[in-house]
Amino acid sequence: MTVLIIVLVVVVLLVILGVVGFNKLRSADVRADEALGGIDVQLTRRADLVPNLVETVKGYATHEKSVLEQVTAARTGVTEAARSGTVEQKAAADAALDKALVDVMAVAENYPDLKASTNFLDLQRQLADTENQLAFARQYYNDAAATLNTAVRTLPWMFFSGMAGVHRREFYQAPAGSASPPTVRF
Repeated sequence: MTVLIIVLVVVVLLVILGVVGFNKLRSADVRADEALGGIDVQLTRRADLVPNLVETVKGYATHEKSVLEQVTAARTGVTEAARSGTVEQKAAADAALDKALVDVMAVAENYPDLKASTNFLDLQRQLADTENQLAFARQYYNDAAATLNTAVRTLPWMFFSGMAGVHRREFYQAPAGSASPPTVRF
């Protein structure tokens, strides 16, 4: 009789551990998904600001057509990556838009009236705010991925990762050459 009670207690404890492990891993996976969605929101917000910036610059820099086309292509890439891309694709699209925005700002440098324009200054302020929020979203995602990756690789949770359908996540890596901020002078 006592053996039966001991076996029953052990089985109940194993079931409880299984449920806790499953829920812990699924919760960490959901947090990582939510954090990646935050990056998408900020990338999309920045991409939505770009047409306004391009229109503001376009009136001053009609001969800089290639720069404006590059910005439009980069914006499209970010929008597509935010919809359905992998972490790596999002980082690459992000880097392309960063480069295109630096080129636009370099064009703006040649137009003193543009640099003093209220619309242009407001767009710059909004882009700077978005960049700060995007940096926070990237860090938040990497923190959520680190929490998930730690759980997936440590005892006892690693035994439940397959059952929960949860796997290691890639970190959001800054693309090569983006370790230092671009220099834009006005």
